Amino acid sequence: MLQSLMNRAKLLWLMTAGRDRKKVLHLVSTLAKSAKDEELVAMSVADRAVVEEILETTGEHNRNNLTRTAAYLRFYRARPEVHWAFLAHMVSRNGGFSMTDVKGEWFSRIAATAQHTRFFEFLERANWLIFGDAYPQLLLYEKCESLGRDLTHLLPALGVSRFMRPIWKTFLQTKDSSLLTHALIINEQNFIQSRVIESPNYDDEVIFTLEFQTQAVLGLNQVLFPYRDRVTSAPRLAGAPVSQFASLDARIETGKKLYSILFRDPTIHRAILDFASSTEHTGSRADYWPHVFTCDGRGGALAEHYSPCFLQSPEPGRRIYSPRLRDVWGDVKHPAAERGDWFVDMSSTVHLFTPDATAPRDFTPQYAEAGVTVEHIILAKEKLGALAKPFA
Repeated sequence: MLQSLMNRAKLLWLMTAGRDRKKVLHLVSTLAKSAKDEELVAMSVADRAVVEEILETTGEHNRNNLTRTAAYLRFYRARPEVHWAFLAHMVSRNGGFSMTDVKGEWFSRIAATAQHTRFFEFLERANWLIFGDAYPQLLLYEKCESLGRDLTHLLPALGVSRFMRPIWKTFLQTKDSSLLTHALIINEQNFIQSRVIESPNYDDEVIFTLEFQTQAVLGLNQVLFPYRDRVTSAPRLAGAPVSQFASLDARIETGKKLYSILFRDPTIHRAILDFASSTEHTGSRADYWPHVFTCDGRGGALAEHYSPCFLQSPEPGRRIYSPRLRDVWGDVKHPAAERGDWFVDMSSTVHLFTPDATAPRDFTPQYAEAGVTVEHIILAKEKLGALAKPFA
């Protein structure tokens, strides 16, 4: 509630005293009108055909994290002005890494197996919901471009928030990639807030559990963008941590930070796109660091004692098990997305106008430090287990 009031106060200041106050005022006024719009536009036979085609195509690509991630990249390569599609591709890759983490070596050594499925369901539901909401918007834009006419009146028929219609109408005219990206970040994070983050199905059972915090240490709080160094060809990582995962505003600001990392520097953008285009997404962390991780099967068994890879030079041939998604999780049949439009007030709108937070370009040292932390936890747990054995 306090954050919402602060957002509204900041938005008021931007409309009345900010440098771009006329632009801000115009867009905010348009959005405010859209928030109150309950008009249902009648669809022609042709319109219905477009909606049905888009929903069918979306369903085909929304089978699992692998198909979603690939669809985002295909779209971006066809329509590079839609920056959000590439951001979504890279974040979806990280979603796949987190899904397999709970079946990987690190998590298996730290947390009880009872929560594995719940963590996966939480991540999968969010991944599925975002794709189901956003991908139809991308396909509708593609239709607008191919047919040469404005089809944004069909957004309500696709279940899209009132928030996005004036944004898409503006984008058709201006091709303002930054505005559209910020809006989609805001929309998708609001879309999952009540459906996943605040859902009683996940809050007590997943988000606020000790195991979830462990999962955060293992990588859920880090979004990584792999690339190769121009000079040495060594694998590197751009990215940023995700703090306060339950906070809507914090997730939106993190999304904007990640967008800045992906697009502010053309050289880094090209390098990350080269990685994405040349490296099939499997969900295994071996996709980007095969010298540290392996997706080779282990028959479900781990060695009795953990051998570090970050704390010290690993034993010859030693790599950390990180499975492929298809080897550990099947496709999920989801119940329909919960109905309702999140856009009932203007508080999130302020994020359209606040600057992207800057972040270090090279995140590799921070990621290695996280690996050291994880290995300390694993080794400490083994020592405690050994001390407790005589009393068991």
